[in-house]
Order: sequence, then C-alpha cells, then structure tokens
Amino acid sequence: MTEQQPTTTTGQVGALVVLAAGQGTRMRSRTPKVLHRLGGRSMLGHVLAAAAPLGAGTTVVVVGSGREAVEAHLAEIAPAAVPALQEQQLGSGHAAAVALDALPELSGTVLLVNGDAPLLRATTLAELVQAHTDAGNLLTVLTARVADPTGLGRIVRDDAGAVTAIVEERDADAAQRAITEVNAGVYVGDARAVREALRRVGAANDQGEQYLTDVLGLLVADGARVGGHTAADADDTLGCNDQRELAARRRTLNDRVLDDLMRAGVVVVDPQTTWVDVTAQVAAEAVLHPGTQLLGTTTVAGGAEVGPDTTLVDTQVGEGATVLRSQCQQAVVGPAATVGPFSFLRAGTRLARGAKVGAFVETKNVTVGEGSKVPHLSYVGDATIGAGSNIGAATVFVNYDGVAKHATTVGDHVRIGSDTMLVAPVTIGDGAYTAAGSVITDDVPPGAMGVARGRQRNVAGWVRRRRPGSPSAQAAEAAAAAPASGTPAESTGPLAARNPDDDQQGKS
Repeated sequence: MTEQQPTTTTGQVGALVVLAAGQGTRMRSRTPKVLHRLGGRSMLGHVLAAAAPLGAGTTVVVVGSGREAVEAHLAEIAPAAVPALQEQQLGSGHAAAVALDALPELSGTVLLVNGDAPLLRATTLAELVQAHTDAGNLLTVLTARVADPTGLGRIVRDDAGAVTAIVEERDADAAQRAITEVNAGVYVGDARAVREALRRVGAANDQGEQYLTDVLGLLVADGARVGGHTAADADDTLGCNDQRELAARRRTLNDRVLDDLMRAGVVVVDPQTTWVDVTAQVAAEAVLHPGTQLLGTTTVAGGAEVGPDTTLVDTQVGEGATVLRSQCQQAVVGPAATVGPFSFLRAGTRLARGAKVGAFVETKNVTVGEGSKVPHLSYVGDATIGAGSNIGAATVFVNYDGVAKHATTVGDHVRIGSDTMLVAPVTIGDGAYTAAGSVITDDVPPGAMGVARGRQRNVAGWVRRRRPGSPSAQAAEAAAAAPASGTPAESTGPLAARNPDDDQQGKS
C-alpha cells in the first residue's frame, strides 16, 4: 500500500504533542491503550506516521500508564521522540501542559493529537495545519460531522460560522445536543498562547480534571481568533476506547487499504476475508484470494497469486509466483516459484526462480535453487539446494544434533530418494542420487548413488504361524491356494542371475 501524502507543510509545525498517558481501562487489557495494534502498527504508531510528513521540529509523547512499555515502543518506532511523564492523569489539559513544560523554549505552531486515533491520515492533518495558517488563527480545532454525536463534545459556532465553544454533552442544552459537528480532539495553535491558556485552565468539573477543550473557550473570551476545520472523512477522527471499537477501527482501516489496492489494479477476490497491513505492498495484477493475510513488510509482485487461506509475514513474493494455503515468515518466494498447499516456510527460506515447495513441507534457513523441487511431506532445515534438483517425499534434513545446528549441501540436478534422512553436516554432489529409505551420514560424490539401508529379508509363512485365523492369514492362505500367476512369490534363482546394476540400487 502506498499511503497518502499531504501537500507539503514541512516547517509549519514547530512541535508535535501526542497525548498517550491514558490507562484505557475499558480495553480490559494489561497492554497500554495506545499500544494495541491494528493494520501492522500500534495506535500510537499510526498517529506518529500520520504526523510524520508534517516535519515537526520536535515530537513529545506524554506517557503515564504503562510508561515503561510505551517508552520502549517509542524507542523502536520513533527514537527521536521525547517522552514526557504525566505522573497523575489529571486530564487532557494537564497532559498538554506536561508536554509543553518539556519544551520551555518552544515558540511557533504546536499540533496536539490524541494517541488513540489510529485512522488519522496525513492529508487530514496537513489540511488542518494549512487551514490554521491561512486563517491566521491563534487556535484551530479539527471537527467532524457525524450522524450520531452521542457522547461527543459539540462544536458551537456563531451566526458568522466562527467557533465559540466546545460543549460536552453532559453540559449541553437541547439545542446544543442537536448539533452534529463534534470535537475530534486534535488542535493546532500558537505554542505561547496555548501554554498561557493552559495555566488558567481550572478543574471545576465532575471529574476534577483539566480539559484541553477549555483552552478554546479561554481564547475566545480573550477575543483571540479561533477556528474549526472539518475533516473530509469523519472516520479519520474516530478514537478507540474498547475492544469493540478496536475491531471496528481494524475493519475501517483494512477497507481503506484494500480500496487503495483495488484502485491500483490489485485483484482482491473477497475483501471481507482479506487483510493487508498498511506496511505491506502489493503490485498491480497480483491476485489475493479469500482468507489471505499480508502482514508486516510483506511484498507481493505483479502477477503473483496468494491464497486462499494463506498468511505471509515479512515475506517477499516474486512476479508470477503462487502461494497456496500456506504460511510464510521472513521468507523469499522467487519469480514463478510455487508454495503449498499446507506448507510452512520459516525464517531464512529463499526460493529461486521456478522453485517448488509442495504440500506439507516445512523449511527453515534454506536456499532452494532455480527449478528445484521439494514436492511433499518433507522437512528441510539449514540447507542449500542447487538448481534442478528433486527432494523425494518424506525426506528429512537432519540438522540438529541436540546441541548445535549443522548444514546440508545438495548440488545441482541431484535426486534424493523418498524417505531419505540426510544427517548433517553432509554434502550430496552434483548429479548424485540417494536410494529411497537411506540414512545418509557421509558425503555422496558427484554422480554417485548413496545407499544406506539394510537388505530386505522375507520370512516365509510368518503370518500363518504368528497370526493364525486372522484376516491376513486367511488372505494369505487363499492366495497360496490360487492358480499360479506366472510370477514367483519368492526369488529362488542363483545369485549369479542378478543384474549387477541392482546392487547400485540396493536391490536383491
């Protein structure tokens, strides 16, 4: 997905303040509210990504509940951001004051955003900042028009359309409750004016908290120029307070991602069951079948087909490749390669052009050369397989001795017989074969046949003696009584009659 970028506003924002100290008790989770994930990022990560194109000189994230976890996450996704501790959660106004106290020399424009608004888009924030600058306001609030404003602060405007107040629902009269324009909780304003107004914000309310909304009222009372900018899409302004809302935000975000992909030429067979992270990329003419999940930094090239029922995590899928009913993690599936069904490609798996990993195969830390095949029922770990080779069914690359991992090398145009154990470290030379059922512990030279199995021995009459009266014994007796078919049940010819090539095949 290519995320929308705003018209440039770089340099217009002196500081970004993200309010992320809330406990989020309604989430019913030990995970801090802003760290809950959707679409490949935390809620906090989405907010920071939306604001990043604005090029704020400094970013301050107010932390409180779950401080250690939030700060650790910040260090990973935005190491330049400055955490500011709100030791007691005394309201949004108090949180904003804590942030500005961390920036005592700040002047110019400050953008204040809630950390639980994961649907905010860069274009929406850019348009807010631009509207604020164009109007010459001291403070501008982002608003939204919604069908049901229940529970939200109403935006009150005068006859000229100027914003005069933000009224919480519990304080609103009947006329104000009928207003459908609501506060989105995003503000852009002059840092010094906001700082000074915050010093005057009181806590004379039911919650005993300082509200950021009161800043607007104080500036209006001062006669300052205050405005409101309405978001083009009200969904951008939606917060997230419990698990139900989080699920709804996931759906909205995913719908947006898939809509962008389909507009760009990606075939999404069933959008209701297809999930793609905002951090994933899919090229035009790729096909995503039902039940597909593309997570993390996964990329899918044009002409590739993924799914149905496939999960790819941080995986690259090349042009024209196919991945069917499988899971891949940190793998590379080369052009025209095929995977599945029901296979698991683990970290470090790399399939070259035209390679095949078939049904019920697990791989890890392996390179499969061009045109080589691991068709079914095998485990391949810590190995390099050359070009044009075939790994027979039920082959196991025995890579772990209980202490350390060891590597196996399989050359070009090798044929590994079914049910072979390749006990690493071991090398199978170019053009070599291994006999089915072998346990290969020593290197096989190029062009040789590796045979490592006991010679078959048939014990005549065993079933009749050891399982008398059983269905097997009855079937054997019936077969013995039947006319001869022309094929002897037991080879009785002289050893000299053997084909000498049979010894190379491990046959009698």
